[in-house]
Amino acid sequence: MAICFKQYPPSNLPNLNPHRPNPFSPTIRCCTSRHPIKTLVSEPEPVFTSLKSFAPATVANLGPGFDFLGCAVDGVGDYVSLRIDPTVDPGSITISSITGVGSSGKKLSCNPLWNCAGIAAIAVMRMLGIRSVGLSMSLEKGLPLGSGLGSSAASAAAAAVAVNEIFGGKLSVSDLVLAGLESEAKVSGYHADNIAPAIMGGFVLIRSYHPLDIIPLKFPIGKELFFVLVSPEFEAPTKKMREVLPKEIKREDHVSNSSQAAALVAAVLEGDLKLLGSALSSDGIVEPSRLPLIPGMAGVKRVALEAGAFGCTISGAGPTAVAVTDNADKGKEIGDCMVEAFLKEGNLRASATIQRLDRVGARIISTSAAS
Repeated sequence: MAICFKQYPPSNLPNLNPHRPNPFSPTIRCCTSRHPIKTLVSEPEPVFTSLKSFAPATVANLGPGFDFLGCAVDGVGDYVSLRIDPTVDPGSITISSITGVGSSGKKLSCNPLWNCAGIAAIAVMRMLGIRSVGLSMSLEKGLPLGSGLGSSAASAAAAAVAVNEIFGGKLSVSDLVLAGLESEAKVSGYHADNIAPAIMGGFVLIRSYHPLDIIPLKFPIGKELFFVLVSPEFEAPTKKMREVLPKEIKREDHVSNSSQAAALVAAVLEGDLKLLGSALSSDGIVEPSRLPLIPGMAGVKRVALEAGAFGCTISGAGPTAVAVTDNADKGKEIGDCMVEAFLKEGNLRASATIQRLDRVGARIISTSAAS
């Protein structure tokens, strides 16, 4: 059966978080989570008894931007429901349930120490110094595991924002990214190109990891940008996909990829989709190593470009293929061609979804006030 994403129109996801940082705010600079993390001097009181959060899917790397470029994708993602629970030990959190895509079987643990949402939630509780109340969390997966759409980051981002907001939103966006990075480091590696856009929305550039330095890239408001996301029935674990990367890079390949990544940043800022697509398709280091591991991916990319996409590459570690266009109807045509190519050239069934850029990032969508 093909993977089917649930559709969550932006109108169904109001931002009820007055403390949510502007995704186009000045550059974020902070110490990494490998340094001591601050804890608030006084423990904050809960301002809600319960709430529900959402965090979007993300596309990491964007071709030549391995581990330092990423963006958030509207309409698909993970939900976290969080409540103050007097039956949970003070200062602790439990995961009561996991539902949705990828929740079947034993792939996801309800032990918060072994779950990406739980790890991020615990990190935020530690930063806030929570000792007097216990929390209960449920996770609804809208993203399949190992999809290349930032599944672990979406869970971590939704959890981090939920815990922060139930206590009044005391932490900064940089603190939340650091909390999410703790989770990413344990499940997929210490990289922020998924977790940062999942929390902040839009396009982001990770300028440095030591210290963490994140630059939001503002895509022009008046420009249309559609992502064609085609996900085959195939799992590509991030750890496995990172193991195949080359240990050494030729100087000419480094120069070429650097120039393409710079061109991609310029294209985002100018809203130039043709340049964005061209740069997106021009990774000469990571994509060639991963392409053979995803059945049919080379043919899918070729067909997407032939169908009129401005560009196409592997989303994150894969196996999802992402193409870009400026028209939703055209995107559907491109997606249909890509689905057919996965079946014809890779013998994989797949499904396509067309989504816009998510400019908001993780947010609260419903609350119940504390008495």
